Amino acid sequence: MKDHLVIFDTTLRDGEQSPGASMTRDEKLRIARQLERMRVDVIEAGFAAASNGDFDAVRAIAATIKDSVVCSLARANENDIRRAGEALAPAAAGRIHTFIATSPIHMEKKLRMTPDQVVEQAVKSVVWAREYTSDIEFSAEDAGRSEIDFLCRIFDAVIRAGATTINVPDTVGYNVPEQFAATLRTVIERVPDSDKVIWSVHCHNDLGLAVANSLAAVCAGARQVECTINGLGERAGNAALEEVVMTVRTRRDVFGCDTRIDATQIVPASKLVSGITGFPVQPNKAIVGANAFAHESGIHQDGVLKHRETYEIMRAEDVGWRANRLVLGKHSGRNAFRTRLQELGIPIESEEHLNHAFARFKELADRKHEMFDEDLHALMSEESVTPEDEHFKLASMGFQSETGETPRAWLTLIADGAEHRSEANGSGPVDATFRAIESVAGSGAELLLFSVNSITGGTDAQGEVTVRLSREGRIVNGQGADTDIVVASAKAYINALNKLQSKVERVNPQV
Repeated sequence: MKDHLVIFDTTLRDGEQSPGASMTRDEKLRIARQLERMRVDVIEAGFAAASNGDFDAVRAIAATIKDSVVCSLARANENDIRRAGEALAPAAAGRIHTFIATSPIHMEKKLRMTPDQVVEQAVKSVVWAREYTSDIEFSAEDAGRSEIDFLCRIFDAVIRAGATTINVPDTVGYNVPEQFAATLRTVIERVPDSDKVIWSVHCHNDLGLAVANSLAAVCAGARQVECTINGLGERAGNAALEEVVMTVRTRRDVFGCDTRIDATQIVPASKLVSGITGFPVQPNKAIVGANAFAHESGIHQDGVLKHRETYEIMRAEDVGWRANRLVLGKHSGRNAFRTRLQELGIPIESEEHLNHAFARFKELADRKHEMFDEDLHALMSEESVTPEDEHFKLASMGFQSETGETPRAWLTLIADGAEHRSEANGSGPVDATFRAIESVAGSGAELLLFSVNSITGGTDAQGEVTVRLSREGRIVNGQGADTDIVVASAKAYINALNKLQSKVERVNPQV
């Protein structure tokens, strides 16, 4: 269908290759369900051959998702292909996505293979994949720096072998829109039977051009875009799904196609991915940033009040934003709480899970009288930590910070069931708190990132803190939210420590 643009989401595979963004099997399942709810065409669930954990996650998603195609990545070798095929066995619709590098530098320096050997291996991989599914995608890794003649040759060979989707990735984010569109246009014109496959692109954002390159390729004939929620991905990230979808929908006069995406699920998906990975969304991020539909300038405000379309090219409600209205309060009941979570698309794992979350909601409502949707998202993100993962738990804490005096923090930390009291000085109350925690935990972890974001407006807003820790090559993100920033910081640090200690495998394709 020439007017349908296939959305291939790789948040669960390429997205989680961001340092610290690795997820557990259950976290991947939560995101996969949201992607299905959003009507994503293809969900790349992982890299089945990377680890047993990734295999199990792909298989679990394949068994759960019914309305989207579930895909597994595989290198162009027999073991990878067969592991992908086995993991996808329960899928209602499964796809094997195999790849091999095609640029001169990759073939010579990384693969140490001749062009003839690369073509031969690519064809073999497609033949192996056909034993499991008729839906086969082939990617020419680093196509953006590959020679056109060789791309045409290998694409022709894999199409004849049975590939049904051909992906042209800008793996290192090297291309610019006009050049990338010319590449797409050329291979589509020159490859025999190009009309019998779907042409796809997968662009990285190293130069900030991932979305621009993807959209240029759509104008040149591509009908699948590979992207991630919030543009998550290794290095500078991938093309952002929300930007691709809303650009094509807003400017259908230019692109002549549209997606089947339920755009009202975009903001919930953004918040879910941000909460699980611990990667906050910058306020001025297009579509899903907190300021995406905010108007500060008096001229803009006047124009929007007179006629919305003077300064807004799409409606905030269309992508899932709701006004920061009061939704619940301390007098709200359990059923109202459950109903609002369901309306927001937040999964409730069990009655026990709901009861625990409701108790924490009531506790928060006593301190924060106006409870907004964003508060519920933050609260439920913290609830995703299971009791068996809580090696460390904050029992109580206090701190003192006074002009001209050294800040001090004291706390009681429960470590594997035993209470430990600790206090420490620091350059500020947060630094003192982290030092007090470390005097008990003794993790030896390095603090890579500390960031604070306000969840909603107002002086009683919860602050959401993200902490990134590194130890022995393993990088994790922790998150915490509270109306007290120092308490939120302690929660985030402890959350990250628990991830470092947890025996629950965090699936990571790079391992």
